[in-house]
Amino acid sequence: MATWDFIQKQILLGDAACGKSSLLVRLTDNRFLQHSEPTIGVEFGSRIVEINEGDDAGKRIKLQIWDTAGQESFRAITRSYYRGAGGALLVFSLTSYSSFANCAGWLADLRAWGEDDLLVLLVGNKGDVLGEGEGAEGGERREVEREEAEEWAREEGLAGYVETSAKSGQGVEEAFNTLTRLVHARAQASLASRKKAGRGSSSLSSAGSSLPGISLAKEAGSAVGGRCC
Repeated sequence: MATWDFIQKQILLGDAACGKSSLLVRLTDNRFLQHSEPTIGVEFGSRIVEINEGDDAGKRIKLQIWDTAGQESFRAITRSYYRGAGGALLVFSLTSYSSFANCAGWLADLRAWGEDDLLVLLVGNKGDVLGEGEGAEGGERREVEREEAEEWAREEGLAGYVETSAKSGQGVEEAFNTLTRLVHARAQASLASRKKAGRGSSSLSSAGSSLPGISLAKEAGSAVGGRCC
């Protein structure tokens, strides 16, 4: 017997070394991945969480998260994992402006190979570094300001922008919570619309018109971190 009511698939994508794997480990194991090896192809993590409010309060979801490699050589492999995802976290490092600039290419690739209704949340990782021009541990400095990232996310029609730190845990729950809540709301609204359309077609069917069957399988989720929606 299944221990969840909904399933939601999310993907992590962005340049290599921007902290995608560390974000996944922080979320699933609540620890910092001090020495992360480059992801080979894809890695997987999951979490069972409970929805805390709304019509689905008390129900549980299984969040499936696919961490994709940032290297170009694995692009053909990782693209196959875009399909079926309801949400994507597009990650860049706040200490690397080039990783932010490259988000445009990642987004174009995602839109070409992902689902039409995919929701994308922009995530600026390594938020534990100090401000621009100030010294930081390891010599890293912030190269991307919040205002610029927020503006780009708005221009591209993304679901929003969140800053995180896999090292301290700051914003990690918020990032996954925000995306999961939005994906769940959209999926449930779509399901309600399809149910309504199905009821409205009954008179046509009785008159001899046949409409394609609609699958009402639950494949959306909400809430991450055990406390969210």
